[in-house]
Amino acid sequence: MNWQIAVMIVFTLATAFDLTLTVLRMRSCARPIPENVKDIYDEETYTRWRAYTAEKSRLSVVSSLVQFVVMVVLLLSGAYAAFARLFPADPILQLTAVLLLQAVAETVASLPLNYIDTMRIEEKYGFNRSTKKTFYIDQVRGFIMNFALSAVLMYMFLLAHTALGDGVLILFTAGMLAFSLLITFLYPFFSRLGNKFTPLEEGELRTRLTEMLTSHGYRIRDIKVMDASRRTTRSNAYFTGFGATKTIVLYDTLLSSMTTDEICAVFAHELGHGLYRHTLKRQILSTLQMLLIGALIWLSVSVPAVYTAFGFDGVNYGFAYILLGTCLLPLFQPLFSVLFNYVSRLHEYQADRQAVKEGCGEALASGLKVLARENFSHLSPHPLLVALEYSHPPMHLRLKAIEDAQAQQTAE
Repeated sequence: MNWQIAVMIVFTLATAFDLTLTVLRMRSCARPIPENVKDIYDEETYTRWRAYTAEKSRLSVVSSLVQFVVMVVLLLSGAYAAFARLFPADPILQLTAVLLLQAVAETVASLPLNYIDTMRIEEKYGFNRSTKKTFYIDQVRGFIMNFALSAVLMYMFLLAHTALGDGVLILFTAGMLAFSLLITFLYPFFSRLGNKFTPLEEGELRTRLTEMLTSHGYRIRDIKVMDASRRTTRSNAYFTGFGATKTIVLYDTLLSSMTTDEICAVFAHELGHGLYRHTLKRQILSTLQMLLIGALIWLSVSVPAVYTAFGFDGVNYGFAYILLGTCLLPLFQPLFSVLFNYVSRLHEYQADRQAVKEGCGEALASGLKVLARENFSHLSPHPLLVALEYSHPPMHLRLKAIEDAQAQQTAE
């Protein structure tokens, strides 16, 4: 079997699939807007949204094609193997060399497009607040973190495979699970590398958020405000911390765009995620996904002929990571994404119902509309896009579910 041709065919089909989804996003802009979300955008804003979506989609097409060309050149030229030969014949150094070349190539290819996305399109439509200095610092930070994460992942697999052979799956999955938990634990530290956090001032909002969570057994370590407005006008909020002890983080953009009632409603929704242990349930799905990834990497290193077809003398674990991203995951990930996103959407409905139970239904509905407006959300996405890509239900369905939950609560 000609493995080089097989890899190129699968990679080409994966790129074609991504481009098809992008075209579907563009065409779905013409879908009629459901009645219960027509008030989110006025006519002028809706026209701007369609123009924004069209520009983002066109850039996405260009980005996919550029990445495709870069990968085809690297794969067919034998560049990975040639670069690896510049390093000593040590498995760790060999995989590091290949991953370094991949990271540099991706960064060089994507940097101009990321600049256009952030400094041109996002700024044109009023979302970007980043300076050029902040943009380039973020790119360097992203390069270092992405390279480090991929390298650590493959170091773990190399060590596990060397020690256990075919028994690698259990140990590698356990290692990835532990690593993901470590990243989650360290996320507050990472987030502070590029942002400033200040305590939320005393007042009604702080009191209400604290009372809401403590009434359900949570302990509040602190409530912080993040200076997200340095980079964007988009709004968000989240919890950090393990177990019952939580730190609440609010984007400063959220404070300026929502009322106190709406912010409390958003956190009543987040409270629902905690009460129903959605994070734990999603972690179980993530573990299954990690098993799939481990099995696919193991499959890729079980066929040395794949590597010789691209100029290597034998298995290269860094190139296995590239095969995972270009061929193996694109074959299986869409099916897993359908399952994961379906479960996630069910969790969102359940968390919304908790907000209704807290007496925040009306405020949640108005707050979600604010978020949709601030984040330029798609109000009528194609069902196929929802199934494949949406971890949250479309806005019109969420609002209908909130309305139904309120009616049921009133009837009871």
